[in-house]
Formats: sequence, C-alpha cells, structure tokens
Amino acid sequence: MYSNIMITIDLSEPASYRKAFPTAIALCRQFGAGLHVLSVLPDLGYGVVQNYFPDDYQDKARADATEALEKVARENVPEDITPELHLASGTIYKEIIETAERSGIDLIVMASHRPDLSDYLLGPNAARVVRHSDCSVMVVRG
Repeated sequence: MYSNIMITIDLSEPASYRKAFPTAIALCRQFGAGLHVLSVLPDLGYGVVQNYFPDDYQDKARADATEALEKVARENVPEDITPELHLASGTIYKEIIETAERSGIDLIVMASHRPDLSDYLLGPNAARVVRHSDCSVMVVRG
C-alpha cells in the first residue's frame, strides 16, 4: 500500500518525533516501505532581516542541522532500516509538500500538538500539509 514513507521532524523539538518515529517505522516494516526523514530550516528571507546575521550564518546553520538530523536518525531508526535524510529550508509546510512530491512519497507521518485558538485562526503546519498534500498524511498526536 505504501512504498515511501516520510516523517517530518523539528530538530529543536523532540516532541515532533518522539511518537511519530515508532509509527513511521512500524508502517515501513508492515509495508516494506522506504523511510525518508525530513527537517526544514526556516528561511531568513532577504533584505533587512538577513543583515542582522553573519554572512556565513546560513551555511553554519545548515551544517549544524545536517549533523543534528543524522544524530536524531541514528538514535531513532533501527539498524535494519536505512533512512534517506532530507534537509530543506523555507516555509515549513511548502517544503514538506515539495519534498514529498520530488521523492515519490505516498505517506507523510508528522506530529501535531493539541490545537488552541490561534491554530484555528492561523492553521498549523500539519493542517496545511493535510489540506494541500497530494499524498496521504498521518498526524500523530505529540
């Protein structure tokens, strides 16, 4: 039923993957699917905001995030599964959807916190991915 499953994680928030990793791994095993792990670095944008950061900030942030992504994968993915790691930067929900499309993902597994009023007004990333993704999305409560 699924051949490529992607889990999305926030490297600064272990709750974003604590319950989602076991779910994604169980589904990979059940369907013999490949596992993709994605984290998205927020985009600083251009212009005035970017001027407040050192010139090499983006490169250093990407290198640090790559190292952190590899560490999280080592600590949470069993040795019998070899994940494909993805690190994107930009708008979180857009990058999740674009990476899923590029990688042939047929199921996205992501965590979501309990919604509060601001989430209903603004829409969290999980809700946006569910609404706009062409593939199935499983939201695991964090």
